[in-house]
Amino acid sequence: MNRGGFHITWKKGFHITFANGYTVSVQFGPANYCDNYGARIGEDDEKCGADGSCTAECAVWATDGELIAHPSFDGDTVSNRSTPEEVLALLVWASEQTSGVLADAAAKVAEIAGGER
Repeated sequence: MNRGGFHITWKKGFHITFANGYTVSVQFGPANYCDNYGARIGEDDEKCGADGSCTAECAVWATDGELIAHPSFDGDTVSNRSTPEEVLALLVWASEQTSGVLADAAAKVAEIAGGER
């Protein structure tokens, strides 16, 4: 059962799901596009966790689960070595998006309101 909020992912990062249904993945372990890219999966996990990383690989998706090619990802669906400031900006962006259901409802309300003028 996915309750939203925070989830630890494979001991090398986390997912955060906002009330609007958007999820951001922040990964900084072995083989992720971060300072630990060259580390060995399954062998260097603990060291990477202890040492941390100045950068992270990020991804974002909405409730449909499809990865979003965010403008800051240079046309890709994952970021390459995002700084903490870039991660924060992505989190804020995702939290401010309107979910598909909410967007449809807002458009319908706007349509109705516009028709009554």
